[in-house]
Amino acid sequence: MHRSLKKILKITLPILLGVFLIGYSLSKLSFSDLLSYFKSANYGWIALGLFFGLLSHLSRAYRWLFQLEPLGFKVKLPNSIMAVFVTYLINYTIPRAGEVARASILTNYEGVPFEKAIGTIVAERIADLIMIFSIISITLFLQFDFIYGFLSDTFNPNLIIVGVVLLVILFVIFTLYIKKSKSAIAIKIKTFVTGLLEGTLSIFKMQKKWAFIFHTIFIWVMYLLMFYVTTFSVEELHGIGLGAILVGFISASFSVAATNGGIGSYPVAVFAAFSIFSIAKEPSIAFGWIMWTSQTLMLIVLGGLSLLFLPIYNRNK
Repeated sequence: MHRSLKKILKITLPILLGVFLIGYSLSKLSFSDLLSYFKSANYGWIALGLFFGLLSHLSRAYRWLFQLEPLGFKVKLPNSIMAVFVTYLINYTIPRAGEVARASILTNYEGVPFEKAIGTIVAERIADLIMIFSIISITLFLQFDFIYGFLSDTFNPNLIIVGVVLLVILFVIFTLYIKKSKSAIAIKIKTFVTGLLEGTLSIFKMQKKWAFIFHTIFIWVMYLLMFYVTTFSVEELHGIGLGAILVGFISASFSVAATNGGIGSYPVAVFAAFSIFSIAKEPSIAFGWIMWTSQTLMLIVLGGLSLLFLPIYNRNK
């Protein structure tokens, strides 16, 4: 496929998917009903959710300093904070372009070589992957009976067992093939996996590794709290169980990667997760939109202000 066509598809497909999912969510809950949920929402809980979200972003910016320091760079915290908010803002336009912009900001204003800045961001993403998979593992452990019961009621239990066995066999065959194959795809996969392992191990070789690990856990605890407390803004969701919170959070987290900043996909992902727990579709979709809208507005405002203030703060450079 031509490179220019690939670039066009990378930009347009998430947008088209987002537009489709917006239409899908509004087919489940009319715009007038959605508006009524926004009007009746408890904005005190939404504000608390925004506060937890803000803490997570500030912690992410501070954590970045621990990665840059061993490379010989004393980066100013305000520049790190503004770079993080610019990342989120730009990712709403072109997926993953925010990471490039974030590295470029440090290159321009702090003299950090672009490739080194990108390397720290990749290592950071590896830490985030470890955290999301840890949350998935905890959720499976805590909700195993419920999830297994749901799957058993939805699918034939024998088919589930056969499916799991087949997946394990396919994984083993695929792993052996990748190890022995000399094809370009196999080499790319091996390089990617090796990079992941090296990035993970580099965290434990860091001078301030425990501070880095603390902030990584703190960031994701804040994400969870942000999601949890915002559920109280919708009256019908008061008292929903821990299982629904965890599954909803995981589903919503993955939805952000599906479209630009989760537009359209976030409310649908929340609705899909909550429906497993027999939570009504109307408050589920409304909560998804309230959650996504509040966080998006915060990131757009802070990201926009960061873009404006960066050259002012660094006017002597």
